[in-house]
Amino acid sequence: MKVQAQRGYTYIGLLILVAVTATLSAGLLRTGAVVQRHAAEEALLEAGSDLASALHSYALATPPGKNPRPERMEDLLRDPRFTKITVRHLRRVPLDPITGQERWGELLSESEPGIDAFYSLSDLQAVRTTFPGKYVDFARKRYYREWLFDEGFAQR
Repeated sequence: MKVQAQRGYTYIGLLILVAVTATLSAGLLRTGAVVQRHAAEEALLEAGSDLASALHSYALATPPGKNPRPERMEDLLRDPRFTKITVRHLRRVPLDPITGQERWGELLSESEPGIDAFYSLSDLQAVRTTFPGKYVDFARKRYYREWLFDEGFAQR
């Protein structure tokens, strides 16, 4: 009789071990996802800063009487206001690290034609809640699409 009782305890011990291992694995996966999201947020801040700098460069290079805002993202890649020389404010369109696409949202100016700011098209909620320096306004933004990268952002 004792042999059968011991087999039951071994089986229960094995089930507990499997449950603990599964719980730990699930926790590690969640932690990994959060770490990956934080890395994507850092990359989004960097890509957005590049876009803001390109908007600032475009405005600074504006010839008298011309619009200081690009009408399309492509205008930052090759400035159409200059015909004899090639002026680039951006070498390539950066990937949005959250969506994984080259497509960005464009906030159009209300006062004159052109783009005022770029933003991520992601509907995901931001993980990060504290930001240093020029990013401090993002602390009040709940979603990535609320993080606006505009010309003024490049000057902060």
